Amino acid sequence: MQYSYLGKSGLKVSRLSLGTMNFGVLTDEKDSYRIMDEALDAGINFFDTANVYGGPNKGRTEEIIGRWFAQGGGRREKVVLATKVYGDMQDPADGPNRASGLSSYKIRRHLEGSLRRLQTDHVELYQMHHVDREVSWEELWGVFESLVAQGKVDYIGSSNFAGWDIAVAQAEAKARHFLGLVSEQHKYNLNCRLPELEVLPASQALGLGVIPWSPLDGGLLGRNALNPLNASRTEGIKARLESQRETLLAFEKFANDLGQPQDVIALAWLLAQPAVTAPIIGPRTLDQLEENLKAVELELGPAEMAELDRIFPGPGGDAPRAYAW
Repeated sequence: MQYSYLGKSGLKVSRLSLGTMNFGVLTDEKDSYRIMDEALDAGINFFDTANVYGGPNKGRTEEIIGRWFAQGGGRREKVVLATKVYGDMQDPADGPNRASGLSSYKIRRHLEGSLRRLQTDHVELYQMHHVDREVSWEELWGVFESLVAQGKVDYIGSSNFAGWDIAVAQAEAKARHFLGLVSEQHKYNLNCRLPELEVLPASQALGLGVIPWSPLDGGLLGRNALNPLNASRTEGIKARLESQRETLLAFEKFANDLGQPQDVIALAWLLAQPAVTAPIIGPRTLDQLEENLKAVELELGPAEMAELDRIFPGPGGDAPRAYAW
C-alpha cells in the first residue's frame, strides 16, 4: 500500500479509503468484519463512514464498525477514522433541529451519537456531509475549534462543497488562526470531471486533499457494466448505460487492450490526479476489495492518460482558462 499526507495536515493515510456505506445494507455484519480485517491487513488505514449510513436503520453502519473495533487486536489504533454530520438521524429528541443541516447544537449532539455507536472517544476526521449556507462560519468554526480542543476530533473536512465554499471556509479559518479544512470529499471520476474546473484547483491551492466518492460512477465504470445479464442495475443506471453506450464500449476496448479491468483503470486514473489523496472504494465482497487493491500498483503512462482524456473528455482545464482561453 502507498500512503499520502491528507491535505496540509501531517496525517498519513492510505491511497485507497475503505468506504463502508454497504455495511449493514448490502453486506451483512460478518462479511463487513472480514472486509475490514482484509483491508487493514492490506495496509488500508483510512476508513470512511457517516452517521446516516445503514439504509432505513440510520447509524447501523457506525454500530457495525464500533463492534468490530471492540474485538480488540489494535483495530481502533490502526485506523484513521472519518465520519460525517449533516443529515436527519430521525431522532425525535432533535425536535425542530432534526432536519438536515449544520448548527453548533446539532454538531455536538450528533458527534456524541457517532462516538457512542463507534465505541470510541474521538474521530480523526470529522466531515460536514454537505454545505449549509444558513449557518455562519463563525458558528461552525467555533464549535469545531471546541471539539478539536476537547480531543474529540483531530481534523475537519468538507464534502460536496463548491470551490467558493472551500475558499470562504479557509479564509474564515485563517482569520481565526485555525487550521481549517484538510480535505474535501467530492464526486469525481472519469465520467464526472466537472470538479476539475473549480473544486480541485481550490483544494490544491488551499491545502485540502480530495477524497473522491463514487469513483466507479455507480458501477458504470466497472467491469461487466454492459453485460445484459447484470441484474443489479437500477432503471436510472440502465438509462445512462444506453445514453453512454459508445463511450463505455470504447472504454471496454481500451481496458481489454491494456489487459486490465475497467474498475482498476478508473481507480488508477484517479490516483494519478495530483489533487487526489484517496478514492473511496465501497466493496460489497472480499473479491471486490482484492480487485480494487490492484489499482495502487497500476501506473498509467502519458499515452494511456491521453487516450482516457479522449474517451472521457473533461471540461477543458481548470478555471479560469476553461472559461476564457
